[in-house]
Amino acid sequence: MRNFVSSTGKYGYSDEIDSIVFSFLSVILLGCGSGRKSGEGAGEAFRIEYARHYRVEHFRDYTLVDVLSPWDSLRLLRRYVLVDRERPLPVGLPEGNIVRTPLQRVVVYSAVHCGMLDELGVGDRIVGVCEPRYIDLDFIRDGVARGAIADLGEASSPDVEKVIDLAPDIIIASPFKNVGYGRIEKTAIPIMECVDYMEVTPLGRAEWMRFMALFFDRGQRADSLFRQTAAAYDSLCRMTDTVGVRPTVLSEKKYGSAWYVPGGRSYIANLYRDAGADYIWADDPTTGSVPLAFETVFEKGQGADFWLIKYNAPQELTYAELQTEYEPYRHFDAFKNRNIFVCNTGETPYYEEMPMHPDRVLGDLIEIFHPGTIPGYRLRYFNRMRQ
Repeated sequence: MRNFVSSTGKYGYSDEIDSIVFSFLSVILLGCGSGRKSGEGAGEAFRIEYARHYRVEHFRDYTLVDVLSPWDSLRLLRRYVLVDRERPLPVGLPEGNIVRTPLQRVVVYSAVHCGMLDELGVGDRIVGVCEPRYIDLDFIRDGVARGAIADLGEASSPDVEKVIDLAPDIIIASPFKNVGYGRIEKTAIPIMECVDYMEVTPLGRAEWMRFMALFFDRGQRADSLFRQTAAAYDSLCRMTDTVGVRPTVLSEKKYGSAWYVPGGRSYIANLYRDAGADYIWADDPTTGSVPLAFETVFEKGQGADFWLIKYNAPQELTYAELQTEYEPYRHFDAFKNRNIFVCNTGETPYYEEMPMHPDRVLGDLIEIFHPGTIPGYRLRYFNRMRQ
């Protein structure tokens, strides 16, 4: 199974060494400033197979969950101390956000985590969401329409008073480097910080379903779902092991003055690799998105064989509309050769499904890059752009 970024990274060390370095840093983190009480003893380790940005230890009276900063390997982003809500609060708990589990009422900022909760069977715990227009889940749209789920406005500036009135157990959000949560941080409501989008591999991101499940007592369900996803992903990977030709691929398009491309060490870059394609930014060391000028993208991506674009709009994106949007797009070879594939995330549940089911996206990519490799396959999210 292709668990890591590549056989040899940009800096010349293998992924096996990279894994050892990561484990060593985790030991340092555990020993330095962990906030654990002296004489507490070691807990039972929670085996994590692919994800790099969280760790878990089970103790007799509580579970310790650490979220590791993807931007600073020596820093904890957040620590949670999970305690069964049916039991008295133990004395002498370690420092951290004390969370009584299972969670009953949650506010969710993104479509990704709404989809994750739905898959875990706890979608009914969602009492408020941000930007519901971008969430392609019927139960969310119906709940907002009926008033059962509150529309809290924009994720960058949610209605704090509404959030407080909802009295959620926790707010589920995705942090960004050097960006805070504004006024919401001044409330007493804990924030569950999910950096799943910064994982290096698709299965690393998918394994965050196991992280989420800890807060809802859905561990068995998450473990079963993850095993199924990992097995399906591995099976598809093997189909591209011996492909003779690996086409090059360009992704996304310009928004405003910047063109955001997935970094070369991102899970998206690894999806392209596992699908049997060569990503044009594969040598980039970034795990997140990289903002680039159009000229920079054009210089490197003009000759790419395929171009994949995700967008959210009520109308279909066509070649004519793409050219109207920005005329220089027509100079890319993928535009000239009609090899652009698009995914309208407002019409398909891409963001709601992809984090937990990268195998489904991998199937689409294999069909695009190597048609017919998967017998009888029909595209689920992407389709060939029309005239």
